[in-house]
Amino acid sequence: MTKGTQADVNPDLKKERLKCNFNIQEVTFIIDGGKDKTLQRKKIEDVALNIAASIDEVPEECLNLKERYDNAVRKSCVYSNIVKNELLEITGLEALGSPGLRRTADAFFKDVSPFMLHLGMFVPTIIGQCTPEQQAHWLPKALEMQIIGAYAQTELGHGTFIRGLETTATYDPATEEFVLHSPTLTSTKWWAGGLGNTANHCIVVAQLYTKGQCHGTHPFIVPIRDLDTHEPFPGVKVGDVGIRMGFNTADNGFLRFNQYRIPRENMMMKNAKVMKDGTYVKVARHEKLTYGTMVFVRVTLVMEAAFNLAKAATIAVRYSAVRRQSQPKPGEPEPQILDYPTQQHKLFICIATAHALQLTGLWLWRTFEAVLADMRKGDTDSLPELHALSSCLKAVSTSDSAALIEQCRFACGGHGYMLSSNLPLLYSFVTATRTYEGDYTVLLLQTARFLVKAWEQAESGKVLTPTVAYLACAAAKEKVVWSDSVDGMIRSFQAVAAGKIAACAENIKRLTKTGTSLEDAWQLSTVRLVAASEAHCRAMICQAYWHEVTRLTASCSASVKIVMEQLATLYLVYWALETTGDLLRYSTICESELNKLQLKYEELLALIRPNAVGLVDAFDFRDEILHSTLGAYDGRVYERLMEEALKSPLNETSVQSSFHKYIRPLAKGKL
Repeated sequence: MTKGTQADVNPDLKKERLKCNFNIQEVTFIIDGGKDKTLQRKKIEDVALNIAASIDEVPEECLNLKERYDNAVRKSCVYSNIVKNELLEITGLEALGSPGLRRTADAFFKDVSPFMLHLGMFVPTIIGQCTPEQQAHWLPKALEMQIIGAYAQTELGHGTFIRGLETTATYDPATEEFVLHSPTLTSTKWWAGGLGNTANHCIVVAQLYTKGQCHGTHPFIVPIRDLDTHEPFPGVKVGDVGIRMGFNTADNGFLRFNQYRIPRENMMMKNAKVMKDGTYVKVARHEKLTYGTMVFVRVTLVMEAAFNLAKAATIAVRYSAVRRQSQPKPGEPEPQILDYPTQQHKLFICIATAHALQLTGLWLWRTFEAVLADMRKGDTDSLPELHALSSCLKAVSTSDSAALIEQCRFACGGHGYMLSSNLPLLYSFVTATRTYEGDYTVLLLQTARFLVKAWEQAESGKVLTPTVAYLACAAAKEKVVWSDSVDGMIRSFQAVAAGKIAACAENIKRLTKTGTSLEDAWQLSTVRLVAASEAHCRAMICQAYWHEVTRLTASCSASVKIVMEQLATLYLVYWALETTGDLLRYSTICESELNKLQLKYEELLALIRPNAVGLVDAFDFRDEILHSTLGAYDGRVYERLMEEALKSPLNETSVQSSFHKYIRPLAKGKL
């Protein structure tokens, strides 16, 4: 189903693939993180997809809400059973970084599996927040799917502001139990995936009270449904939150407690615990250690953004190679729309951004693994930098991906509006990731706190951590001279970030000198702070992307090195042109150099054009994973559109019952 026979492939796509002048498999290895990772991924895909269990006879979007949910649960169980051996190999957070399970899951679900948060948050939190004894009890059950879990942190009245959560967990030493309670309507847990009708356990984040004192939020493993009957336990009220813009098979739920009791041992006690007598004990740096799972999720979301953007780019580029339109030269055939520079401008940055986010995500993952290893030794010194970095990268990557996926939909014209293109579903999925696990603005402001502190350290001549080392040059008043070389552009992006960070720090100082409180001065500077964090993140992506391309292509064939460098350079030039105002303000660039940059950008579009289809083929998506009438490997766009249209229930009969009930009586004046 992935590639079919060459005889079935659209002639234009055949020609495009013959134009490709680099080894596609080499690029696939780079994107996956190495040949071994590619082989591992393909093995999982073969196991999960070759039996065609992911295919629906009736398109998912043609089912009603309850039918879609039931179908998603059925397929979740089938998929879990197929990949159970891979699940049982998970022993730590690092093992959850493999893309194989995530990619193949997409073949089963156009929308989202109601089990997604089980592996995405429930299992990682058990690994990250439980003691070895607790892990030995809970982890095998979770991985063997004996229990199905959700993660409930967000409430109806509070999201990003964790300290404001209202759900309480009050310790009763007489029975050695915690009493969970939802004291207000706004304390209702809200949005948790899998919670509404699927999960029988849930990790609940609640305010911990013991001996009359509140110790802040802590996680608890809470059984919420009977394992045999699936009925909610007395004291638990749980259900679905209602129809969403997307995620309608994710089973997002609400949860309330009425004096509901759980054993003391159900508190996740790796970093803090309550003794039998109610004494609260926490390890040193408890707050920092609890960052681990949260940072893990944000790191994975960077690669999630890359993954979904790569799918959208594959769909749009393949369609653009097949679609022919207009007649700029009389008497000549209609050109492929991929030949139009405006189409190249829309789409090639999508390919480059998918590469940029994927390679930056892999680099971030390695950084996360190193910090995790340090944390296990009790060293949390690197965690604030990783927290700041993962926060801004999660914000910018999800925002960029959402915007560019929508751009891919625009590039496909009317057919991109069809759900069968899969572009609307990809957009509805990724636009949600911009908000959950940390809102865009809030995360950038978290990064900004780290950046302002770093600027103060730079001004005082202290040694800076690697990702902000560039601030030292700005603090020393070193002028950045513009150059359109790669290194020159990266230095200029860093100069923009440094200039904006410095301006924020200066504005906060100015306001506090006039009597404004530090808190109010911060609030009055937040528009600038968000912009500074975004500029820092863009500079980091540019630097990491280019560094990774250079490192990973060092032993590749010359043609692969060339095309990867062309894409990376396109990314840098694109963002230089998008931020000309900033460059004019913080670097020495002038109008003639901007004109030169525009010409360079247009030259790069022309250079990449022959390899466009080859580049998206290198993402190596099976048709089952793309779910797209427009983006299948064989390019049979129009045939697939018609085949999918005929599956609609409205085409089962030539005359609908509504004609006889309403239209005919209306026409006869007898309604």
